[in-house]
Amino acid sequence: MDDDKLVIAGRAFRSRLIVGTGKYPSPEVMVEAHRRSGAEIVTVAVRRVNLDRREPSLLDYIDTSRYLLLPNTAGCRTAEEAIRTAHLAREALGTPWLKLEVIGDELTLFPDVEETIKAARQLVKEGFIVLPYVNDDLVVAKKLVDLGVAAVMPLAAPIGSGLGIQNYTNLRILREQITSVPLIVDAGVGTASDAVIAMEMGYDGVLMNTAIAMAKDPPLMAEAMKLGIEAGRKAFLAGRIPKRLYASASSPLEGVVR
Repeated sequence: MDDDKLVIAGRAFRSRLIVGTGKYPSPEVMVEAHRRSGAEIVTVAVRRVNLDRREPSLLDYIDTSRYLLLPNTAGCRTAEEAIRTAHLAREALGTPWLKLEVIGDELTLFPDVEETIKAARQLVKEGFIVLPYVNDDLVVAKKLVDLGVAAVMPLAAPIGSGLGIQNYTNLRILREQITSVPLIVDAGVGTASDAVIAMEMGYDGVLMNTAIAMAKDPPLMAEAMKLGIEAGRKAFLAGRIPKRLYASASSPLEGVVR
């Protein structure tokens, strides 16, 4: 297991959990939750934080010597907005890493497929390491992989809904056919068992924010998510037994005294 690392764009991570920074009751609670999650990647919404480090900012609470900062384009509605935001993040934070979000619907926060592909195409050309948030559509995922994205991040359910995995079949198909880049479940996770299921399906990681930040005890939930990710990954690597309709005795019948 020591050699089982998540590799994105050539960089290896021990943790397969990516955490966010929004909705926490306080920055101090966020810091403790991040610590107990074991995560090595922290995502932050560029349009919702103060990038001017001369002023107090949420960024002051993220130890960049410990975490990779993953700026995201949350709040963008067009490719042009997302591209401008990406440039701002790279200039202010000094990183080419980017979680690409282009939202197409206000109620569901589902991604705008056309605008996401448009933005990804341009950003990849400009040297960004792009991790796009998408729906569970195999065709869209393949198009993004062909453009050169570093990972594909399909939703499990609407952002912040806590519903868990809603389209198991589509996510399984994605896992079977997308193998050249990591697949990371993004959005909809509600509790540790949802993370376990995603990892048991063979997904490379899970990104979550609301499920931890809005829990009654965020640091404790962060630790639960860490353990869920680890358990699901180990179960996937171990290989589960096939499902059967009928019973199968745990003890063999050979040698039974009659």
